[in-house]
Amino acid sequence: QVQLVESGGGLVQAGGSLRLSCSASGSIFRINTMGWYRQAPGKQRELVATISRDGTPNYADSLKGRFTISRDNAKITVHLQMNSLKFEDTAVYYCNAGIVPGWGLRESNYWGQGTQVTVSS
Repeated sequence: QVQLVESGGGLVQAGGSLRLSCSASGSIFRINTMGWYRQAPGKQRELVATISRDGTPNYADSLKGRFTISRDNAKITVHLQMNSLKFEDTAVYYCNAGIVPGWGLRESNYWGQGTQVTVSS
């Protein structure tokens, strides 16, 4: 059983910063791409950022320069540093990872339960 657990969400004023973390646990042979997505009320879930196993990041165009994704392969964690937060960044943020649970098994896509980020204007 694989679990992704997010932390670090909360309430912040516009212009402030938050750092989200996501830790993976369970039966894990290999973790490939990890990432963050978000879903605001009444909207579809959207990409925030992903990072490959070798550390290559990919960002939603609208978030480049404000958000930074990083990962620690030894600790099986991925982080999202969010700076200069805006009211429109308010959403539930979900951790995502492509995980191979065992030798010879195929990669499966896993999601965390989500963490709320609320930016007050």
